[in-house]
Amino acid sequence: MKLGQAHMMAGKGDDEGDSSVITETKPKTKRPPLYKVMLLNDDYTPMEFVVLVLERFFGLNHAQAFEIMLTVHKKGLAVVGVFSHEIAETKVAQVMDFARRHQHPLQCTMEKED
Repeated sequence: MKLGQAHMMAGKGDDEGDSSVITETKPKTKRPPLYKVMLLNDDYTPMEFVVLVLERFFGLNHAQAFEIMLTVHKKGLAVVGVFSHEIAETKVAQVMDFARRHQHPLQCTMEKED
């Protein structure tokens, strides 16, 4: 019985103040712009190397990487991911550095998404 009374006492007064709803307008936060990271085709970088880059730096499985590599080969370029500015910049730098260290002219660029 004491437990029930304590429970009822705790519940008493909970409704007070509920009628006044606080309406606060939050300023709309604009999402940061996103950037497309693209690989460009060239006549020298081996297809296997492009697949390796896609798997290593963009987390694609072999089949996905192979498909994108074919798109780059056939169309001249392909978007390989869309990221925040900092991540896109990092990925471009990683790919370009990796390609240079392996003496391939592979080009990776980024462009602001519309």
